[in-house]
Amino acid sequence: MPRSRKSQIALEATPYYHCTSRCVRRAFLCGRDEYTGNDYEHRRGWIEQRMLVLAKVYALDICAYAVMSNHYHIVLHINAEKAKAWSDAEVIQRWHTLYSGNHLSHEYLAGKDLYEEQLKVLSELVTEWRERLMSISWFMRALNEDIARQANTEDACTGRFWEGRFKSQALLDETALATCLAYVDFNPIRAQMADAPETSDFTSVKERINTARSEPESPEPKQPRPLFPFVGYPRQDMPVGLPFRLQDYLELVDWTGRQIRADKRGSIEQKTPPILERLNIDTDHWTYNTQHFESQFKSLVGTVLSIKAQCQRFGYQRTPGLAAATKLA
Repeated sequence: MPRSRKSQIALEATPYYHCTSRCVRRAFLCGRDEYTGNDYEHRRGWIEQRMLVLAKVYALDICAYAVMSNHYHIVLHINAEKAKAWSDAEVIQRWHTLYSGNHLSHEYLAGKDLYEEQLKVLSELVTEWRERLMSISWFMRALNEDIARQANTEDACTGRFWEGRFKSQALLDETALATCLAYVDFNPIRAQMADAPETSDFTSVKERINTARSEPESPEPKQPRPLFPFVGYPRQDMPVGLPFRLQDYLELVDWTGRQIRADKRGSIEQKTPPILERLNIDTDHWTYNTQHFESQFKSLVGTVLSIKAQCQRFGYQRTPGLAAATKLA
């Protein structure tokens, strides 16, 4: 029996989550349907653009994504501090970009005087909308419903487009986060849709590489604005962002790509990337987990200690993923 969203997504456990959605139909979501010969490749662009648009509205940051032929991956960061800092007016404006709101919210933005009871009702609505604007479930709903409508219109049909609800994995620590980022970024290569990260269309890693290449002389690589930035290793007064150096992650991506390319084995420089050394991850286990991340781990991903702690917090009767966690770090 599937677990409730409350038991899978909780900010007190971690702000980082890996989510996936899969198409329910035989026809591909975005690729070429070998049964009909129809080409749906353009739909990958729909999903990528919708993700980036929603990230500007929600208090959710996109850490990584990969749009495949019949499913997509996205790693999200819940930015609770950002949501708390919004004024009531900003919450209403953001909500109105996606939904109609109600009479009171439109009157408030128009500067109309509201009675005390009306302001109280509006305040309750703003509190609810603020929570929804930092909700992964609402983000995924806004993403999937929009794509389903476009695809149904294009296919001239009705009915389900997605295979039930989206799946999510809580990334409990830096080791889980780094492994998942690499797993998502290498999806097209594992599926033989691309030969290298820089040629992997509709992925976050291609955007990061292209942006970094745009100013090669810069001491710090430039980063794409729509994506959650790499801000370096944990330290005092650390800015909000991914807890790794971008240079180290790109080196890790290059190294990992060489490992998973079977035709390249035997000619690989075996220098261990700094991230693996800092996180004390065995290189063989790293390579395996970045190719089998979803099958190795269920709803919780992290070290043995972090998984046990969260299982106690959520009241799980069993502790999933301990064997895989032992290999992860």
